Amino acid sequence: MSLSPSPGPTPTPVPGPIRLGERAQVALRPAESARVTGGFWHERRRVNAEVSIPQGPALLDSVGNLHNLRLAAGTASGEYRGELPFLDTDVTKWLEAASWQLADTDPKAEFAQAEDVDRMIRLLAEAQQDNGYLQSYYQVVKPGLRFVELRWGHELYCAGHLIQAAVAHHRATGREDLLTVAHRFADHIDDTFGPGNPVDGICGHPEIETALVELYRETGGQRYLNLAGYFVDRRGHGLLRDGPPMLGDAHAVPPPSAYCQDHVPVREAETVTGHVVRQLYLLSGAADVAAETGDPQLRAAMERLWESMTTTRTHLTGGLGAHHESEDFGDPYELPNERAYCETCAAVASIQWNWRMALLTGRARYSDLMERTLFNGFLAGVSQDGLRWLYVNPLRVRDGYESHGGDNTARRTPWFTCACCPPNVMRLLASLPHYLASTDADGLQLHQYATGSYAGPTDGGRVTVRVDTDYPWQGRIAVTVDEAGPGEWTLSLRVPQWCEQYTLEVGGTPAEQVAEDGWLRIRGAWRPGDTVVLNLGMEPRLTEADPRVDAVRGCVAVERGPLVHCLEQVDQPGVPGLDDIVLDPAAGLTVRHRPDLLGGVTTVVGSGRLRARPAGQGWWPYRAAGSAPVGMPTGTPVELTAIPYYAWANREDGSMRVWLPTS
Repeated sequence: MSLSPSPGPTPTPVPGPIRLGERAQVALRPAESARVTGGFWHERRRVNAEVSIPQGPALLDSVGNLHNLRLAAGTASGEYRGELPFLDTDVTKWLEAASWQLADTDPKAEFAQAEDVDRMIRLLAEAQQDNGYLQSYYQVVKPGLRFVELRWGHELYCAGHLIQAAVAHHRATGREDLLTVAHRFADHIDDTFGPGNPVDGICGHPEIETALVELYRETGGQRYLNLAGYFVDRRGHGLLRDGPPMLGDAHAVPPPSAYCQDHVPVREAETVTGHVVRQLYLLSGAADVAAETGDPQLRAAMERLWESMTTTRTHLTGGLGAHHESEDFGDPYELPNERAYCETCAAVASIQWNWRMALLTGRARYSDLMERTLFNGFLAGVSQDGLRWLYVNPLRVRDGYESHGGDNTARRTPWFTCACCPPNVMRLLASLPHYLASTDADGLQLHQYATGSYAGPTDGGRVTVRVDTDYPWQGRIAVTVDEAGPGEWTLSLRVPQWCEQYTLEVGGTPAEQVAEDGWLRIRGAWRPGDTVVLNLGMEPRLTEADPRVDAVRGCVAVERGPLVHCLEQVDQPGVPGLDDIVLDPAAGLTVRHRPDLLGGVTTVVGSGRLRARPAGQGWWPYRAAGSAPVGMPTGTPVELTAIPYYAWANREDGSMRVWLPTS
């Protein structure tokens, strides 16, 4: 394969973040063209393009990421900045985000970050060694320990993000300068790892697996798919049992192999475990390998692990992770509120894995979980102005909460010491249109609802539909056929798992059709101008958890459409705090759209009371069982205003809660 520079950019539309191989064994394929042109996600992506991505280069320069690469390139002097070995990935994830944005920008408009992209690509090429190796930490700090500290070294993790940035840049521009850098590093890894090579090992942090499959899809290099399969199948054989603790801390105890998913082979695993992001990146890579090889055992393992995760370890917001200490899933039904970890990167990884599973199987449930995570667990990670971030996303902040700083605070911050989350958010928002629709031989499927245009090939020819919607504020989704091949084909609309009632109109006429496995499949000999309107019931609802979730027993949460809502202190005038709030579930819920609030949101208003505190309790905060009044407490009645969870922590600091006690 030639890797000489191409003469210019490829014509739009550009394939998205997953472009399956020709022989991929999947139920669905990503839409060939996808553009979000208005509405909710258009606004969030506008802020990402105009605010979040542009701030990246200056931040990466100020905290030392670019300085470290200059040290590796020999164009700067001084000390390596930072202790973490994976700081290069902040650069390459930003490059991926900026590259997807290049693809999404009107060709007549100049993308302001194009020069920064070129500058960083040149820096990476300068830092790369002659044999293809590229990671500033081991080039500068530990040059004699390359591919030795695999548990914590993150060398293959860094390579994975470099490869994904290169694939994005090549698809966006047609240029091969960054792809050449990634190609050389991947070849070096393939010459180092695997049967007959010097190293039989895996990375402590999965990521290389899915990146290698993407490189295979982009270049046709079979060796990359083979290497991805090797890394998936070598995990679970105790290769990471020994190794130095992270950051060289002699007093730290390396976590058990389950932390890195090296305790049992992927094909035999019964449950998700360990570090959440590591687990989900691994499963994304395994799903990619299954898609390209048609491996039924690997696919069955993915479905089994998804069941385990969603039924026992997923928060209402789609967030994942119970423990701050090891950033892991926790035990079944261990779903705390104020100590919920729910790392933003874990939400990104969940969306990536669920999209792959939706394509692999065609089942709507994966897109259901994608929607829940996108609107809640993921979007809460970035402020509405695009300048501040949450590393962790708790479901409660108590009255009197004191932040001690650091990455794991429940207060938004401009950047992090371990800045994995901000560029992860940037790259997902920049590539988001390509996670919304798919096609197969029979037609086109809309997985998520956003105003825009979606197109792809079917057996009858290319089809294009245009979507107009004010989702998630309203449940009306209007679809117009703009391009239709000859003969019949099927337009499939997902009816979300949360939706209890819906109506359907085809060509202006009501249609009686029942969703099958979450899909309304509408077949016809479509012509340009034909319309379909799906109206999803958007009544607010109260949700309760499985009784095994001890943390929220006796509580309910407020939801409307795909949005989880929360109470925030600032919206409850006259209420001293949220810890004594009790919701009256019998009082009903009212919807109020507030164009003046948080950029325009729909709120849900309920009724409750302030819990009456026992008099004369003294210094001991416990009392005999049964001595307190039973049932609805008597206290001050209050009106409670719930905002969408994604919009919390955008105003003054204060308490917040998703789950509300009813007694």
